[in-house]
Amino acid sequence: MCVHSMCSLSRRRVLFAGVASAAVATFSLHDARADQPSTAPGPNAIAPSDALARLLQGNERYAANTPANKDYSAGRAARVTAQFPIAAILGCADSRVSPELAFDQGPGDLFVVRVAGNFVNDDGLASLEYGVKFLGVPLIVVLGHTHCGAVSAAVKVIREGAVLPGHLPELVRAIRPAVKIARTHGHGDLVADATIENVRLNVNRLRVSKPLIGEYVRAGRVHVVGAIYDLASGKVRVVD
Repeated sequence: MCVHSMCSLSRRRVLFAGVASAAVATFSLHDARADQPSTAPGPNAIAPSDALARLLQGNERYAANTPANKDYSAGRAARVTAQFPIAAILGCADSRVSPELAFDQGPGDLFVVRVAGNFVNDDGLASLEYGVKFLGVPLIVVLGHTHCGAVSAAVKVIREGAVLPGHLPELVRAIRPAVKIARTHGHGDLVADATIENVRLNVNRLRVSKPLIGEYVRAGRVHVVGAIYDLASGKVRVVD
């Protein structure tokens, strides 16, 4: 015969162990499902050209100040269990550029990766690979913008030999190739030219990246395009 308090403690331990085991099993099952690409076509299973058309139509509404997206609570419950973005955006971290607003898309419509200077690094590439492989995005847009501070910093370092603090030289290192290409054009506005060349370079990098995105591009399942957002007008133009 056991003491009442000891019996209660044993029962609590058994109960806790059972609950913990069930939680672990559920968590593991959930992770296993999350790690598997979807086999059924989702609502975003559209042609890349259609996805781009939807983005550009949304941008026209945004630039005209007639956005369609006004109720951000709509669809919130449905988004709890899944997401079906129609495009992935590699954008700049600039606070003046918000892809969801610029393309007049609602929550869940865009899979956005942002870094100052909108260039591809390992972390960003992994995120975009996730968007392609597991979320089924048909389109990737490399989105630069006018008056980009990261590009301007790279130009200043190359022109004047400026020294930047912290990890900022890593941004310059990533953008430097675009500045060098832009200098050969001689159009006069080096920052503007470098911004465009930076977009083009990163579009090309994604189109041939291994082992995932390049394969999807070659198969025609994903398109990668470049675009520039104009801070003054809010308009987006495609560059390639």
